[in-house]
Amino acid sequence: MNTWRNASLAVTAVTLLALTTACGQDKGTESPNGQNVGNASPAGQAADSYGSDSGYGSDAEAETASAKQAGQLAVWDSKKLGKVVTDSEGFTLYRFDKDTASPPKSNCEGDCAKAWPPVPAGNVTAAAGTDAALIGKVTRTDGAQQLTLAGWPMYRYAKDAAPGDAQGQGVGGTWFASAPDGKKAAVNADGPSGAQPADLAGLSVRKDPELGDIVVDKRGMTVYRFRKDVAWPMKSACTGACLSKWPVVAPVGKNDVKGVTTKGFVTFDRPDGLKQQAVDCWPIYTFSGDVKPGDTNGQGVGGTWYAVSPQAKLVGASK
Repeated sequence: MNTWRNASLAVTAVTLLALTTACGQDKGTESPNGQNVGNASPAGQAADSYGSDSGYGSDAEAETASAKQAGQLAVWDSKKLGKVVTDSEGFTLYRFDKDTASPPKSNCEGDCAKAWPPVPAGNVTAAAGTDAALIGKVTRTDGAQQLTLAGWPMYRYAKDAAPGDAQGQGVGGTWFASAPDGKKAAVNADGPSGAQPADLAGLSVRKDPELGDIVVDKRGMTVYRFRKDVAWPMKSACTGACLSKWPVVAPVGKNDVKGVTTKGFVTFDRPDGLKQQAVDCWPIYTFSGDVKPGDTNGQGVGGTWYAVSPQAKLVGASK
């Protein structure tokens, strides 16, 4: 018994040491005022980022997906589908033509629900810039509460293997990615389509004419850091209504990064249940005021929000 317990303690210690090293505690980490943060225990749990191959394929995986919360919804512009609603991790949300919106009712049960896991109604926040009043819920025949958008029940697709996939688009002529207003993502709605954004990595670098090299997400949108956040112990000071203006960047696989440091490249499990990408252990965000790729309207807002350099530094911030 003692041998088993000692081995368990050793594994725990090694895991904590690996995370500590990843988040720069061995050398100290930059604090919001530019100073180093000394040794401390973590206030929030961090874990390795999801790889790009995460998703649902088997029945067991589909059942797990059915219980996964949507969190902070997001909207991205697909060249093939137009504006598409995703969950906090970037997975496409769908609607079913055989359902009804008025009154809301799901007609996807049994094997259908394994292929198209219903999105739970709990812990959902409207996407920035969208009408929160459109978010609702419907009680399924098994008693579970399912998310609705403009009355339409929302689903994921078990064959979507990575954020940005939309393999369910047009399946059977009845399944379509959802637009922000609950309508069908109508572009190419007459057949299946893989809705991939432009050929950008999950995180990459763009040369801005004023700011220089800055980090952008897979949509080409500028990525920001919040000066009031803390890298170690990892903590986000952007909560509640702040997240409507500054949506979190969903987890990105290390193999889906180009030109950006992967030091301290971890997923931050926020106390509110959202999963957020961190670079050099700093949580990163986008800005709802940026309406198209190349916008940097969040730069310098409140003297606390700044674009991120490829080394995860604050761009243009005073010391």
